[in-house]
Amino acid sequence: MTPLIDRVDAVSRDALAAGALVPLRTEHVDHPGWEPFLVRRLLDPTPKHLRQAGPRPNPFRPWDQRLEVLGLADHVVLLNKFPVEPRHLLLITRGWAPQGGWLDHRDWEAVASLMAQVRGLWFFNSGPDAGASQPHRHLQLLPRDADQPLCPLEQGFRLIADGGAGPWPWRLGLRALPDADDGQRAAILAETYRQLCEAQGLGRPDDDPRPRQPHNLLFGREWMAVVPRVLEGSRGFSLNALGFAGYLLATEDSDLDWLRSQGPLPLLRAAAIAV
Repeated sequence: MTPLIDRVDAVSRDALAAGALVPLRTEHVDHPGWEPFLVRRLLDPTPKHLRQAGPRPNPFRPWDQRLEVLGLADHVVLLNKFPVEPRHLLLITRGWAPQGGWLDHRDWEAVASLMAQVRGLWFFNSGPDAGASQPHRHLQLLPRDADQPLCPLEQGFRLIADGGAGPWPWRLGLRALPDADDGQRAAILAETYRQLCEAQGLGRPDDDPRPRQPHNLLFGREWMAVVPRVLEGSRGFSLNALGFAGYLLATEDSDLDWLRSQGPLPLLRAAAIAV
């Protein structure tokens, strides 16, 4: 384990003992034909922040100090208060920045500094229609060991990055990321993000005050993907970037019978731009 992961585990133990960390209990739901998607059913009540309609209080101003893992110049790394899996991290801006705005160089510098310390799946939901539950800017990180895939659909992402055909019926922009030393990584991430957003019709950070369309961003050290969105959810499933990485979470509102009948691909296709 890296020193950062050691710190994550230590803060997790203390936060759990203090009641500040509230892991959600789930169980895996298997069905023929769902592979490689990983479907979990939530056993606990849906957290209030996912059910609440209308304006929501900002949980990051101030943030819960008991969940703080690391402080950076313009950002703070926190534990996700309601994780489905352990070590789920949030990278939040210290000051206010909108979740629906463009990621900027400070965000990418913070991401690059963490990438140098831990391997994992990064994701970003650009606003409520892309599955974001909070309006304050936050990227999310699920750390992974060296021998773990980043996500269930990573093999498909690698296929596209290598010039192969995409296996999913929704629009997806994807680029391979070149090898980079720590000093170059932020600039490469920022430029790849800019290129993908422009190619997917989301606009240009230099010309548009904000992205023209909600979207999800997924990336690791070797690839980056953008998925334009049209709906927050479908068939009672709330869908954020993790859905397009191959993770689905069923709540009491989710139509699992429909999912058993139709499968994950039509579910996600309805929330993205069909191709």
